[in-house]
Amino acid sequence: MSDWEHFVHEVPWFLRPGESAVVGEAQLWTRGSVEGLPELSALLASTTLTPVSVGGNAYELLAWGSSDDRRGWLCRPPHDVDSDPVAWTHKNFWRLCGGIVERFREPDTWWNNQNEVLTVNATHVRVANVLTDYAWLWDDDDLKLSINPDEYYAVAEEANGNLTLAHRDDGRLLLFAPDHAFVNVTPLAGSPPYSLLTIDHVPNLAAWIEVCASAWR
Repeated sequence: MSDWEHFVHEVPWFLRPGESAVVGEAQLWTRGSVEGLPELSALLASTTLTPVSVGGNAYELLAWGSSDDRRGWLCRPPHDVDSDPVAWTHKNFWRLCGGIVERFREPDTWWNNQNEVLTVNATHVRVANVLTDYAWLWDDDDLKLSINPDEYYAVAEEANGNLTLAHRDDGRLLLFAPDHAFVNVTPLAGSPPYSLLTIDHVPNLAAWIEVCASAWR
């Protein structure tokens, strides 16, 4: 069974009824490593890449593991990073991979249930508008928003609206989760519960990527 067949078997909802994919030839990973991300780099080094086109949209299926335990990500192709106001770590990631839109046979990580992970689409979420819509969370506790939302952008977007945010300059990580009770998180100073959270022992974007990549290995 090819990696694409594994993917479609595990994620049958990805293709709409009657929709088909143009699947290219599988190839070993040749793009090298990501500076500052050794766990991710080791994972990518073991990857087989299959180019895929669905409805005119280009994807890359990255997969690894034994023949009876294949797992992986459906990703966007690498992205031109020059003009994007995102963290340095994210730019390095984009040079090799455009971000994850689906996963199959995934372990339990901070990427579970996310529609977009490290994609350009995720960065287009207007963080300031989202936090304005939820200003009542702070108002109810007589608190004021303790961050400048324009300094942050979304690195992951969950279907229910939860966002993972990174600081544009230093990659500091925050989780905005008004719709879910997470463990191993702490409310940001000056923020009510179920609003802006820090992830315990995962202070920044690089650590977040590394923790998740390690679980996939």
